[in-house]
Parts: sequence; C-alpha cells; structure tokens
Amino acid sequence: MAEHTPSTAIEMGGEEIAVGRTGVESVEESEVLTDKMIRIVADLNARYSNMTLREERCIHDAEKQLRMLEEKIRTMESNPSIICDNDLQEASKYLRLANKIRQLVEDLRSSNFTNVDKEWDNLLIRAYDLLQMAMARLEEEFVHLLAHYRQPMDPGRLSFRSTEDDSMEDFSSSSFGEEPIEGKIQGDSSSSPEEYIVDLINSHAIATIKSIAEVMFLSDYDKECCQAYITARKDALEECLLVLKIEKFTIEELLSIEWSALSSLIRRWNRGLKVLVRVYLASERRLSHLIFGELSKSVADSCFVEISRGSFVQFLSFGEAVAMGPRKPEKLFRILDMYEVLCDLLTDISSLFPNESGFSVLTECNEVLLRLGEAVKNTFMNFKYAIQTNTSTTPFSGGGVHPLTKYVMNYIKALVDYSKTLNSLFGSQTSENQNLSSESTTMALHLQSITAALELNLEGRSKLYKDDSLQNIFMTNNICYMVQKVKDSELRKFIGDDWIRVHNRKFQQHALSYERASWGPVLSFLREEGILSPNSSMPSRTVLKERFRGFNSAFEEVYRIQTAWSVPNSQLRDDLKISISLRVVQAYRTFMGRYAAYLDGARHRERYIKYCAEDVEKYLLDLFERSPKSLPYAHRW
Repeated sequence: MAEHTPSTAIEMGGEEIAVGRTGVESVEESEVLTDKMIRIVADLNARYSNMTLREERCIHDAEKQLRMLEEKIRTMESNPSIICDNDLQEASKYLRLANKIRQLVEDLRSSNFTNVDKEWDNLLIRAYDLLQMAMARLEEEFVHLLAHYRQPMDPGRLSFRSTEDDSMEDFSSSSFGEEPIEGKIQGDSSSSPEEYIVDLINSHAIATIKSIAEVMFLSDYDKECCQAYITARKDALEECLLVLKIEKFTIEELLSIEWSALSSLIRRWNRGLKVLVRVYLASERRLSHLIFGELSKSVADSCFVEISRGSFVQFLSFGEAVAMGPRKPEKLFRILDMYEVLCDLLTDISSLFPNESGFSVLTECNEVLLRLGEAVKNTFMNFKYAIQTNTSTTPFSGGGVHPLTKYVMNYIKALVDYSKTLNSLFGSQTSENQNLSSESTTMALHLQSITAALELNLEGRSKLYKDDSLQNIFMTNNICYMVQKVKDSELRKFIGDDWIRVHNRKFQQHALSYERASWGPVLSFLREEGILSPNSSMPSRTVLKERFRGFNSAFEEVYRIQTAWSVPNSQLRDDLKISISLRVVQAYRTFMGRYAAYLDGARHRERYIKYCAEDVEKYLLDLFERSPKSLPYAHRW
C-alpha cells in the first residue's frame, strides 16, 4: 500500500503553507527558532497527536464492530441448516448482518487513514473475507428460497383448449382414401394477457428474495446473484416443459418420425407454445422484474432472456423441422395450425423480448414463421399436383362417389377455416366472378383450381368404364357430391353461386345422358314404327312378340346390372328413379294398353307379356341400391 504523508496548513508571512510531518521535524531540528516558529511547531505537534488518536479510535471502533459481526456470523454459520427453513424472520436478521458488513467494508474502503496503514489493511482484508462468507451464505439461501417457494404450474387450470386428445380423425396418408378430415382446431376465446399471469413463486417469499438480491447487488455480487437466479429458474422452466409433455428432439429425429406420431406432437406443440408464451414466460418475465426491476430493468430483462432463450429456441427448432419435412397434403392442416399459432403469438413474443437482448429470439421466430408460410404454400400447390397425378387403371366399382372426391371436397371445405391465413400467404389476386367479395377472391381462385383439377381427374376415371351409362352415373354422382358440399358449407361464399349453377347443369346433363344411354335401347322396343302388318291396319303378332320379348330382355339386363350400381345421395337416387319411371312406366303402360290384347289367345302368351306396368314400376325402385338382383317370373295372366 502507498505510504500516506500527513500535512497541515500554517500561516507564514501572510500565506498559508501546507507542512508535512517531515517538515515539522526539520523545523524542530533547526538551530535558529524564533518564538513564532516555536509556537507553530507546538501547534502542529498537537494537531498530529489528535489526528493519530482519532484514527486509532476509528480503527478500534471498526475492530470492535468487525469482531461482533464475525461472532454473529460464525454463530449462525455453525448451524448448517437453511436459515429460511426456520423462519423468514431469521433470514431478515441475517440480511441485516450482511448489510452491516457491507457498510463496514464501504466505510473502511472510503477512509483515508495515515498513521495506521497496516492495521487498516488487515481490518479491510478481514471485512472482505467476512463479506464473502456472508454472500456465499446469502446465495445459498437465495437459491433455496427460489426452489422451496416455487409454485408448480398446473395446465389443467388454464383456459387453453387441449388439442392433443381430440376424438377426431387425422389424415393418415396422401392416398385420398379416407373421407374424414381433421381441419382447424378451434382456438381459445380471446383474453387479455394479464388474465394468464400466474405466481411462479409464493408471494410470501418475494420480499425476502428481493432483499437478498438487493444486498448482493450493493455488495458487488450482482453477477453471482444473477447466475444463481438464472440457474434456478431454468430448472423450473424444464419442469414446466415436462408438465406440458414437451420432449426434446433433434431436427434429424423429427424428420424421421411417422406422420401419425408427428401430428400428435404438433398438437402438443401448438398447445404447449401458447402456454409457454402467454402463461409461463409472461409470468417468468414479471417475476424477473419483481426481483430485479427496482435494481436494474436491463438486468431483469437480461436474466429473463437468458432463462427463456434455450427453451423457446427448442420450440422454434421443432417448427423449423416440420417446415423442412416432405410437402405431403395430409400435413397442410397441422402446418397451418402451427403457422397461425406462432403468428397469433407474435405480438406476445415481441412484448416478452422488447429489447436488444431478445432481438435474436425475435429474429429466429420470424424466420421460422416465414419457413412455415412457405411450407403451407408449397404443400397447398402439391395438393393440386397430387390430384392431377392420382390416376388408376381400374374403374371404381358401382359408379358411386369416388374416395378422391370425398377427400378433396372435405379437404377444401376444411381449408375455408384458414381463409384469412391463406389469403395473406398467397397475396391478393383478382377474379372475374363479381359475386365474390374482395377478401375471398384469392381463396376462391385457388379452390376453384382444385375443383377443376378434380373434375378433370374424374373425367379421366369415367373413361375407364366400358358402359356409357355407368360413365354418366359416375359423373352424376361425383359432381352432385361436389355441388352439395359447396352448397351446404362455407365453401359457397368462396366458390360462389355461379359455380353451383354451372355444376348443377353439368350433373343434370350427365343424368339425362345416362337415361338416354340406358333406357333409350329399352324404350326402342316400345316404339310405334314397324308394328303394323304390310298392307294392313292390324298389328303384326310376330312383331309384337318380338317387341315384348326384346323389352323383357333389355329391361331384365338393365335391372340385373343397375341394381348393383350406387347412387349414395338419396335425393339424387329418388329423382333418378322418378325420372326413369315417368319415361319407362308410362311408355310401357301405353304400349300395353294398345297392343297386349292382340296377343290374347296366343300360345305361351306369358312368355311375351311377363310384366304389368305396376311390376315395372316396382322393380325400378330396386335400382342403384348396390344390391345386385335378377328378376323373377313376375306376372301370370
């Protein structure tokens, strides 16, 4: 330590001069001393004697105070148990002792002793050692309080709707083989962020924890205090993630997981991220500011960022892995869910990380959101391509509604719930359809392109049937299904009434084409032309027999084949039967009324007139029930 040389001021010749101890000694040793000089020297000696006494008294007092503090600290340190376990009041006593030690260190450090340098140095070293001992104990108590009074978070008390165990089917593959579609999982009711805040530490312990932090900061142990706090709260956050069933995966592991398992993890991720951001991290940030906010808001923010960064980035890595995966159609809804959840939480995340310390977190969050958005757009476009390339060489049995039609229409029906998100991702586009609102045109254009791709696919599939009638039944069934899905859902707002009218005409035209192809040949046997005998006004029995026999054969063949066909829509099925009945039964009844009597007395008459009009009408009711039948010998005359 540098040697201190005391000095004092004297007046000589009208001027004030600073004289040190060596100067006084020089004056005393001088051979010639005036009376005035003698008086000055005597005054100086008195002053230095008083200064030395004062310094010695200060050192004595400090020594006494330090011994008392050492004794009290060692007494409390002799008990290895945590002080706070006994009583928070005991902790307050220890805090007061630590604060006194800190104050003593500051006093000693600020003192300018001159004649007792060695004593002062020893005293300061002892005070520093005692302060270090007290700080180590306070850090231990600090960590214990943070752990002991930690309040576990119960997700069951939260208002967030669980999306993990919903009894809804999900896409199992991209084979378009299933009708059930799991679309948007409804979000939570809107609430203010304050409603989600919970106490992560029992409020009874907050004051003591804050006081420990304050003493440690004032004692220049702020780094140790912050590190202890960060470590303790990271452990609490890990426990929260376990409660939320959030597991740690590498990106490589996530990319290799089966889709059904990954879909479940995504649901868990969506819910977990909401709880993490709006409940846990919001509460964690408030706790950091409760403990450190009055000491330093920047320290409070830094502690919070350090605590939360790792776990939050873990969540973002999951989203990044999903965005990197294959663009299969069955993944679109879950990726959309992830995009919407993260987008919805962006404001909350920005408020959690408002400063430069959290800038990297916000940057990564926006990058993952961008990647998820690109994954949504690419997956949507791949869905259209998957429809176009989903071909077959085998016709669909019975001509009913193809699984592809069900899948696609339910798929786009479910997409309507994401219309705002899809519109924002795809950007604004114009449509020639004036009946569509401006905010639905972008979505409408994409949905119409999907239905157009589906129609084109169905037309190709219809060509697989050798029977023209079945081709038309197939198209009637499928286009009717598409129209009903649009009419009976929110798709109508996006695809529009014009589309419905056009496609109503389409399936009705296919129905009419079916009737002509199927029943035209049957009804051709009931035509009037060629029945009369040559040069006679009487019908030819031979021609009549051929006509009735031909009708019977054609009707039975149609009956045998078309009872195995399928028209799932009950209204369409009834309409078809009524239309067929009106044409066939009426024509048959008229033909019977005019010509049946001419076969009276003919041998084996029942072979030609096998059915009455009522029989035909009854048998027509069996069509399209997907239950193949053959006609019995019906009516005996």
